[in-house]
Amino acid sequence: MAEVQTNTESGEMAQRFIEFVMMQAQNAALFLGQLPHPGGEGPEVNLDIAKMFIDQLVMIRTKTRGNLSTDEQSVLNNTISNLQMAFFEASQQKPGEANKPAATERTPVEAAASAEPAPASPGSAPESANAAETDESAGSKKKFTKSYGA
Repeated sequence: MAEVQTNTESGEMAQRFIEFVMMQAQNAALFLGQLPHPGGEGPEVNLDIAKMFIDQLVMIRTKTRGNLSTDEQSVLNNTISNLQMAFFEASQQKPGEANKPAATERTPVEAAASAEPAPASPGSAPESANAAETDESAGSKKKFTKSYGA
């Protein structure tokens, strides 16, 4: 028989899941040229690798459908949408153009991080308390289809 997770363990798992999603998003953003290369070089654009990371997040969303909290689902959906839009924009740029976001633009990772819920503390209320806030904002979100351009 399976053990029931306590609220603390559940909160830690939710935080790990969100960290995993953010790490995948950072990798995709790196290859979309949204983040500087760790070696100190300029931004690197490799749309094939960026697409692979985005597709992995879409696969995670499909495989975890019905098993995520509202917050986890929201972070995952926002991250995928932001990365798909960034991919489309990067694929529309001409090869010689600079691929840096404008000063006012946020990278997909920054945009998804702003939607990230605060980490649950051991004595905090269950995640369902935050669900009402997330549900209210969910109605105003645009839905995008999976289209990576040409």
